[in-house]
Amino acid sequence: MKHQALLDYINKHVNLTADEEAFLTSKVSYRKYLKGQYIVQQGDVCKYECFVISGCTKTFFVDEEGQEHIIMFAIEDWWASDLGSFITQTPADFSVQCIENTEFIMFSNDDIEDLYSEIPKLERFFRLIIERAFVASQKRLIRNFSLSAKDRYLYFKKQYPKIDQRIPQYMIASYLGVTKEFLSKIKGQLLLE
Repeated sequence: MKHQALLDYINKHVNLTADEEAFLTSKVSYRKYLKGQYIVQQGDVCKYECFVISGCTKTFFVDEEGQEHIIMFAIEDWWASDLGSFITQTPADFSVQCIENTEFIMFSNDDIEDLYSEIPKLERFFRLIIERAFVASQKRLIRNFSLSAKDRYLYFKKQYPKIDQRIPQYMIASYLGVTKEFLSKIKGQLLLE
């Protein structure tokens, strides 16, 4: 069942009845994206909050010089969108692109509001998810200012176990804020330790 991963995830946080699960699944859509496709592009309004069933995405922005800056990856059981754009329905600061063929359960803004009205515990669930995302974002800022590139890489490997094999090294370097050559140097040093 394509919705089961989402239901399992939600039921770890709040308990839904069978009727609530049925209503929830009637309000979401399932979609497959190919590697390279975008969920949202910088400047467009983000229409969906997406739960990753399988695959991998990157969330990034492109600066005025055309340089890509990756701020997040999303893998199975993670969420992918430009949350600020989705909530405010204003142009996105970030693009979200699939780095693998990816399957999603997608929530539109209107459907989320319907779900909040019909199943109030889902409002609590999404509040918890957004709170965790906010805390993770703050902690990432602190790490970027206080940790060395090597320590940021070690934290990345802990946060995203086994993802090294799925994501090109230049993307990991962008996420860490280093060049791919510097990342290779860090990895070489770690092999010698």
